[in-house]
Amino acid sequence: MNGHLFALACAVIALLFMFELLRRRRLREKYAVLWMVVAVVVLVSVVFPQLLEQVSSLVGITVPINLVFFSGLLVLLVVCVQLSAEISTLEHESQTLAEESALLRNRVERLERATGAAPGPPPVADPDVSGRSTG
Repeated sequence: MNGHLFALACAVIALLFMFELLRRRRLREKYAVLWMVVAVVVLVSVVFPQLLEQVSSLVGITVPINLVFFSGLLVLLVVCVQLSAEISTLEHESQTLAEESALLRNRVERLERATGAAPGPPPVADPDVSGRSTG
């Protein structure tokens, strides 16, 4: 199989895969946009290979494939930074929720001791806290 046809097939499959993940709500739009842009750029560079050569000579890169590798490295760097920022936000939210939960548990225990009420059964964790059905 020709290298251009292989790249074209991979780009089309990647686009279809992203649309399917979006349709099934397995991937959020803000993450899919970047991957769709990458697939479209690959499609354009496969259909118009002279464009890749012109862009690489414009930025001073002598071998066009080096521009592809460099661009891929930049995309992965952006993805890593974005995911690191998301994880940091989620860790902060998780810590805040744990602290609020501990404060509420402490308050309930103090109220139970003050009223002389017997403490209730320990809370049971809900296995699906997201509210989505698992089916």
